[in-house]
Amino acid sequence: MTNFNRRSVIKGGTALAAMGALTGPALFEWARAWAQAAPWKPEKDAKLSMLRWKYFVQSEDEAFVKLIEAFTKASGVPVDISRESYEDVQPKASVAANTGAGPDLFWGLYSLPHLFPQKCVDVSDVADYLGKKYGGWVDSAVKYGKEGNKWISVPICYSGALMNYRIKSMNAAGFQKFPTTTDEFLEYAKATKKNNTPGGMALGHASGDANTWVHWCLWTHNGQVVDKDDKVIINSPETAKALEYAKQLYENMIPGVVSWNDASNNKAFLANEIHWTNNGISIYVAAKKDPTKKEIAEDMNHAYFPIGPAGKPTELHLMYPVLAMTYTKYPQACKALIAFMLEANNFNPWIESAQGYLTHCLNAYDANPVWTADPKTTPYRDVAKRTLTAGGLGSVGEKAATAISDFVVVDMFANYCSGREDVKGAIKIAERQLTRIYRA
Repeated sequence: MTNFNRRSVIKGGTALAAMGALTGPALFEWARAWAQAAPWKPEKDAKLSMLRWKYFVQSEDEAFVKLIEAFTKASGVPVDISRESYEDVQPKASVAANTGAGPDLFWGLYSLPHLFPQKCVDVSDVADYLGKKYGGWVDSAVKYGKEGNKWISVPICYSGALMNYRIKSMNAAGFQKFPTTTDEFLEYAKATKKNNTPGGMALGHASGDANTWVHWCLWTHNGQVVDKDDKVIINSPETAKALEYAKQLYENMIPGVVSWNDASNNKAFLANEIHWTNNGISIYVAAKKDPTKKEIAEDMNHAYFPIGPAGKPTELHLMYPVLAMTYTKYPQACKALIAFMLEANNFNPWIESAQGYLTHCLNAYDANPVWTADPKTTPYRDVAKRTLTAGGLGSVGEKAATAISDFVVVDMFANYCSGREDVKGAIKIAERQLTRIYRA
């Protein structure tokens, strides 16, 4: 049995060699030993179902399937995995919570468990076990995972939302490195459009791509949805400045971004229609895999979001929490599976298979070689530490989760950038929606 603890994870070469050995029979033997020693004993005749988001990197999904197969062989618990788009996981989970019927586990986005915290199994024992074993949780993961003093979900990973850009078009626009300030970024957007190499960022109902960049824009201009007491403060001069800035960016983007979903910018980038966008690393991974896109892979890189008047990083990265529903007949099996997913022998090779698309929430996994093997991957390593949470200054709870899932901030930006509303009108609509949400 190979035992991975924080010390062995940090020994990069040794850890990597051990990870490579744990395939086939070796993985099964380790999994069986783990299942026998684990504190969570699945219920008799347990069988589980999980609904997760659709993969963006196929190798990640393939490794995940192997992980699940190893769990089933070791524990005797079959696990049925179904996949839905980002947008569909939340409503299906909400229906299941209301009806008391559906998948045992949901693996979704942001504050999903906080939409119905009373319907989530208490997984504090799992979170405490993993935190003690693997160097502790990053702060943002704790905020997402806990309701009061109780863990209602386990933060599995993040998907980093960083700037993806073409190097040659950046240089042609007069920049030797990607802009680090919002002023420079606007000049870059103008210059790339002038050179017929524009960018584009989603302003449609894209749960990942749209929410990440509009919240960055709001926060970097010192705007906020609510204050620390969850009082709605969206109607502010700072919000107006954020909208004005976003509209200038929008005017230098490719047309049509108001209708984009989470897949639209990937397709446009790989089709040479845009030369910068915000996204996970999936564009780069797809370009490396496709021989016809080799030139794009070699000519692109990644960067953190520029910093504005706030003077510090204000990024929003995609949290992926997994939760078990209280209606499940097999809570111990659910806990065993969640813990199994995040053990080093499983998590390290799985996170490597994601090729930078997924980032850990447990500090020990900083040492995984995936973050240094390719320098273009490295910026994604620290997104869990850099990110703010969906509530901004406010709490991470049902209200923040509702505001995110209802696209309140996205629609505010889209209404103004597209000309459907003036600044005051766009803010007023958002303010009414938020007041209703936070009053409930």
